[in-house]
Amino acid sequence: MTSILQMLALWLLGSSTVTFFVYGLDKYKAQRNQWRISERVLLGLSLLGGWPGAWLGMHVWHHKTRKLKFRVGVPLTAVVWVLALCWFYRLS
Repeated sequence: MTSILQMLALWLLGSSTVTFFVYGLDKYKAQRNQWRISERVLLGLSLLGGWPGAWLGMHVWHHKTRKLKFRVGVPLTAVVWVLALCWFYRLS
């Protein structure tokens, strides 16, 4: 039987992977003046558990690193997740 922590780890890995590639896709589109992925979606993916992929994508793709909204928002979503995990762990 899969534990809730294993499922959560898989969720974080999957959402981080998707988020990493979405950041790369948005960078690609930005370089070609194409339709872009909204900042709301990018930060929303981070909040849904993709914050490691968002952080990595920002640095690997050099994307959104100058925007204060992302320099603060992505680490803030990481803090929210860590606090939620601590709270969840304490309850179990």
